Amino acid sequence: MKTAITELLNIQYPIVQGAMAWVADAGLASAVSNAGGLGVIGTGHDTAQTVKEKVEEMLSKTDKPFAVNIMLLNKHADEVVDYLSQSPVKIVTTGAGNPSKYIKQLQDAGICVIPVVASVALAKRMERIGADAVIVEGMEAGGHIGKLTTMALLPQVADAVSIPVIAAGGIGDGRGFAAALILGADGVQVGTRFVVAKESNAHANFKERILKAKDVDTVITGELTGHPVRVLKNQLTRTYLEAQRQETSKEKPDFKRLEALAEGALRRAVVEGDIKNSSLMAGQISGLITKEETVSEIIKDYVQSGRQALISKQFMWDDQ
Repeated sequence: MKTAITELLNIQYPIVQGAMAWVADAGLASAVSNAGGLGVIGTGHDTAQTVKEKVEEMLSKTDKPFAVNIMLLNKHADEVVDYLSQSPVKIVTTGAGNPSKYIKQLQDAGICVIPVVASVALAKRMERIGADAVIVEGMEAGGHIGKLTTMALLPQVADAVSIPVIAAGGIGDGRGFAAALILGADGVQVGTRFVVAKESNAHANFKERILKAKDVDTVITGELTGHPVRVLKNQLTRTYLEAQRQETSKEKPDFKRLEALAEGALRRAVVEGDIKNSSLMAGQISGLITKEETVSEIIKDYVQSGRQALISKQFMWDDQ
């Protein structure tokens, strides 16, 4: 395949792995890069030293292009950017903030910068400040989300900017891949389906919960705090939403109460396998995922079924 994203990132397929906290380690990311996509190392609240160790592990597992995600709310972000600016890393994605203060430093170091955006205005702003591409994420995605759906947001961003666009949120198989390309994307970002990859370090309990999920099994928490998160329903979501309902009725909501409920919840899901009192971050595509596969099998399915979806619709139009 050849798109603006494969050309920009020097990858075989325009498929980017999401930077999922606790899941996006060198094991998963290297498997994605080795299979022709773009593996992404998640860094969360890591120190620069921890990021360095993750990059070194990645370099020992692949010689293919890969990216490092910078979570801009990280208090160590300045030090992480300083390290990356002197490292072998050539691609950076950003989230949870505005990367404008870092773009020149990173690009001066020869690094391609790709922020995640959730609105047309933000996409245009990122283009103005020099971003090389943008990841357009719809609210179908797992984890932290915006307010617009991928199908509505993607074509509007594609029309509004001239830099390459990567679609994220609800890209569950080759049909979603094909749809994203038709709507103006140059590539896609995949998260939830890679969580259940055989190379993923996610706990078996977490993977099984995703595999058993139905279309209506996700819910959004954190809307009152301004940080909405899509997760699978469980005991914690019920407790959280009831607490959120109680705080909504107050003149001064106690955000710390809600934050305390969510603290460490994702780690409990991914590392400890707690599926009751944890944050099971997963997108609305969970109902499409029926089995654990290797990363290579997942990417092959996206490419082959995506191609078939495009061909079959073209034949339909030709017959008319």
